[in-house]
Amino acid sequence: MPYFDAASATPLHPVARQALLAALDEGWADPARLHREGRRARLLLDAAREAAAEAVGCRPDELVFTPSGTRALHDGMAGALAGRRRVGRHLVVSAVEHSAVLHSADVLKAAGGEVTEVAVGRTGRVDPGTYAAALRPDTALAVLQSANHEVGTEQPVAEVAEACRAAGVPLLVDAAQSLGWGPVEGPWSLLAASAHKWGGPSGVGLLAVRKGTRYAPQGPVDEREGGRAPGFPDLPAVVAAAASLRAVRAEAAAEAARLRALVDRIRDRVPALVPDVEVTGDPAHRLPHVVTFSCLYVDGEALLHALDREGFSVSSGSSCTSSTLTPSHVLKAMGVLSEGNVRVSLPRGTAEQDVEDFLGVLPRVVAEVRAHMEAPAAEPVEERTEEPEAGELVVDSLGKRCPIPVIELAKVIGNVPVGGLVTVLSDDEAARLDIPAWCDMRGQEYVGEAPAERGTAYRVRRRA
Repeated sequence: MPYFDAASATPLHPVARQALLAALDEGWADPARLHREGRRARLLLDAAREAAAEAVGCRPDELVFTPSGTRALHDGMAGALAGRRRVGRHLVVSAVEHSAVLHSADVLKAAGGEVTEVAVGRTGRVDPGTYAAALRPDTALAVLQSANHEVGTEQPVAEVAEACRAAGVPLLVDAAQSLGWGPVEGPWSLLAASAHKWGGPSGVGLLAVRKGTRYAPQGPVDEREGGRAPGFPDLPAVVAAAASLRAVRAEAAAEAARLRALVDRIRDRVPALVPDVEVTGDPAHRLPHVVTFSCLYVDGEALLHALDREGFSVSSGSSCTSSTLTPSHVLKAMGVLSEGNVRVSLPRGTAEQDVEDFLGVLPRVVAEVRAHMEAPAAEPVEERTEEPEAGELVVDSLGKRCPIPVIELAKVIGNVPVGGLVTVLSDDEAARLDIPAWCDMRGQEYVGEAPAERGTAYRVRRRA
């Protein structure tokens, strides 16, 4: 069964498995102890740190291992903000950062700090000039991901890092999605990553803090990892993480070229095979193995379950696949269609035939989901033979979730004359993205939204 969710977690690399098994025998002792077993464990830990630091592009004494990538982000942000508390309590992040970053930002706001979220364009990429303009004299820290976890868009980290250096602001880079493909360029100050994203074991993150960066570890003082990551390290997992990072880097150039060609095939053929699909993410500045698209008139959860029954494991950023009833903050920031969202992220070694099989199954699966939801045909809207309704047509979709409000809009748009208005009442947060996206895809005019007695009123003018 093809596994296409490598952006969430990748299968354990063979080198990681070998290193893990060897370290279980040799690295079980406390590396802080002076006896023979402790010294052997310390040698393994030091070798792992050197290998990881070489891949990151920092000194070994600047890097520590953490229990997860999330913990690395939380600790990195908290330590950097505390280290520069005399400068100010202003934080700059992009609007598409991982939730771990945004949660830390919420903690700062709750404590009286300020957070500026830098907007992105429809491809999910920040403008370096806009990001630089958000920096202030009281900015304590800036955070920017190297590549987005939902749509694969790569960020201009080097340019932003130069702007941060010129402003005297440290930049923390979330490199979880990209570190297995190559180092992060530019004069960044802190970097966080997670081993299970590149083929290492879960439960290992890394945090690099370059010399000269003011940093104050938070929480009780611990003598391990320079006080930056308390507790006894999972040494076998750390060794496996470092070994697999070195191994995937050795394969990265060739495998990136191969997977990029497969992703290009998906990006090109999905819109041709499936009507009313929006491919998201930057077409050029992107990870080699990730492609995301959204299907109009499709329930995301139903689509993912249907693909799983066909043997394909994919993921989604759509609100329809979570219990929050809100759209993905990434898709929301990009202003793109959220319904029927599918993220395909290919692990290393993905076979060409697996991609062809996926492309062969997808059109039928999408059509079946649409038919089940009684979605309208994909053809352009045609004038009805009956007399169109006068005045403004109101569609009550209150209490109905993605993608029902858009389906009901599509079914009635032909009932108004060209130039006439349709108002959709909806209390589904995803409608704020999906109705304008539908208008753009179907050549209709999105007039705007206004508060209603219940929910929100979305107004659409028929253009054709």
